[in-house]
Amino acid sequence: MQLPPGITEEELIRQCKTGDLKPLEMLYKHFYGYAMGVGLRYCANRDDALEVVNDGFIKVFNSLNTFSADRPFKAWLRRIIVNTAIDKTRKEKKHAWTADLELAQHMAAETASVIDLLSAGDILKLLDKLPEIHRVVFNLFEIDGYSHDEIALMLAIPASSSRVYLSRGKEKLREMISKAEKNYERRA
Repeated sequence: MQLPPGITEEELIRQCKTGDLKPLEMLYKHFYGYAMGVGLRYCANRDDALEVVNDGFIKVFNSLNTFSADRPFKAWLRRIIVNTAIDKTRKEKKHAWTADLELAQHMAAETASVIDLLSAGDILKLLDKLPEIHRVVFNLFEIDGYSHDEIALMLAIPASSSRVYLSRGKEKLREMISKAEKNYERRA
């Protein structure tokens, strides 16, 4: 949603801090698409992403008075959405995550030619096919730039497990990309 003429994001946030519901609704609508994009990277389906986005916005609204205008709002919102998604994943998968460290393997890097055949949308679809823990660790490390130590703290797992999940996720992506490349070559 576009903001009305004459209202900047900074002005909208200032109005939201007054507690008036109309600016809060405008803020939600204005950043909804962005927040859903972030949520979908971490959630298995759209319903889970919507839950994360709504929970995240509740956190935003409750802590808006602590937001400092000297930093970008989008970055603050993204961090809240990511942390909300991680909290949801941790809560749902508390006992399901196990690390089989002995099976971890170091894999060779994929060739650039395979990636050239796929669009960004194709790659995102492949990411959606990864097991949830692999997808979450991949997103946190490769896309959002967190270290394995930071990921370990966020997900309450050892840093070595974060490395294993990333390695396994990358290997599964390589396999899916290789399969997609073979399918592409057959069609060509």
